[in-house]
Amino acid sequence: MNNNDLPNHIGIIMDGNRRWAKSKMLPIKLGHKEGAKTLEKIVKYANKIGIKYITVFAFSTENWKRDKDEVDALMSLLKYYLEDFANKADSENIRVKVIGNLKELSEDLQKSIEKVVNKTSSNTGTVFSIALNYGGRDEIVNAVKSISTKVRENKLNIEDINNEVIEENLYTKDIPDVDLMIRTSGELRTSGFLMWKLVYAEFLFLDKLWPDFSETDLDESIEVYNKRNRRFGAK
Repeated sequence: MNNNDLPNHIGIIMDGNRRWAKSKMLPIKLGHKEGAKTLEKIVKYANKIGIKYITVFAFSTENWKRDKDEVDALMSLLKYYLEDFANKADSENIRVKVIGNLKELSEDLQKSIEKVVNKTSSNTGTVFSIALNYGGRDEIVNAVKSISTKVRENKLNIEDINNEVIEENLYTKDIPDVDLMIRTSGELRTSGFLMWKLVYAEFLFLDKLWPDFSETDLDESIEVYNKRNRRFGAK
């Protein structure tokens, strides 16, 4: 595949881990574990073919409403995944970022995040962003609070607030707009994922459950993307 045909930034809502487990009469936590394996495989492949940015929705601000055992299992899996990735970081050359309201996470998980982010900060391959305790509305509310504080402290004039100022105060400030957004499991919604960054993204909703998503599925998604006519508001 020619690099000129690749979207610069792919966003993925990894949906279907629970349904995958239930369909196989397995515990839900095994569905999440299988989904983590798929994620690692897809990120490695994205790096191999030259995708510059990939962002995945790992845990939303609303996911805390799930059963405590499931949430605890998810957090343990995320911690293990981040620590394992930190150990492999040098060989993969993938840079890891974690976006969201991280202050509400456990200290242990925050330390794991800090470790993998620091260890991969000099890597030059795919920038792999994990949206963790993330919500699109929460991101915008947080940005408004940050901008309001700067205005109150006379560090910013109201007249100077523009798209760039808002962008600088988002969790996703160092990440470009999404070109292709993929959601698995057949659900037709974005669930607050990267609301600011999806403004001109091409959406692709797939019936396949996330644990079954493959490198071939990513290739086919990119082929669909390349057939779209992106006009960015122009006629």
